[in-house]
Amino acid sequence: MRTRQRAVSTIATTFLGFAATSSFLLLTVPPGSSNLSRSFLTSSIRSTSVFTQASNSMTTSSEEYSSGAGNECEYDSEYPGTSVQRMLNVRRRVAQLNATAGVLDGQWEDVRRKLLWAGGLRDLPNAQPGRGYTGHSFNDYNHVDLTTMADNVHDNTNDGKVRGIAHGNRLGRGIKIASLPELGPGGSWTTCQIGCHIEPPQDVAHVQFVSRIAFKLVWSPVDDYKTFVLVDDEGNLLAKGTPQDDGWMPPKRERELNFATVKGSKYAVAAAGL
Repeated sequence: MRTRQRAVSTIATTFLGFAATSSFLLLTVPPGSSNLSRSFLTSSIRSTSVFTQASNSMTTSSEEYSSGAGNECEYDSEYPGTSVQRMLNVRRRVAQLNATAGVLDGQWEDVRRKLLWAGGLRDLPNAQPGRGYTGHSFNDYNHVDLTTMADNVHDNTNDGKVRGIAHGNRLGRGIKIASLPELGPGGSWTTCQIGCHIEPPQDVAHVQFVSRIAFKLVWSPVDDYKTFVLVDDEGNLLAKGTPQDDGWMPPKRERELNFATVKGSKYAVAAAGL
């Protein structure tokens, strides 16, 4: 297992407000944020009931609430395996990264660590696979879906419905070890995107865990796969970066396969349109 020197990254934080309706969730950003943040931080939650419980009162999701308070009860009726609060907090961290110019344009390993942090995952490149190892996360064409799943689905297995994925695919222990607790209930993992080109998606997140993705990393063919985009569950652009190859970046062939896997789907639109 390769050993990497750890770096401490200082990330400028930006306060974000959350306003939600029953058909979509709109993340509002303060003055001074980038145009990309303002234009694309909209995450559709179609055919979904999201409820918020705070201060012992139940309110509809059309009312403004704070996702970080820790006392909300949110539910996605279409994908009930989603940890909604955790998903929203992950997207808030992505917005923080995107609001700081150049933060996703540095050395690849530094950028990858920031993506792990945003996704609520520990950087564990020396752990054993199955015991929290995250060295594979965003480092190949496939493990690019940052999935935030509820506690009760951590131990779900693949019964053969996700084609191209091993039967079983037991991830629960690794999810528990690697997930950062401060983003809310449930856990995080970078799941396989194979099957995401079908509508509805037939990948590990949506089928095995019955969960939406907080974001997906897609490499863009527009600049010969040097730039990646982060998109949400509906394919809306959340952020983009052009990292520097420090010798650890996924080989170009992996980046090409990454886009080929989503080609023709909603997840390819932002990357193809740069």
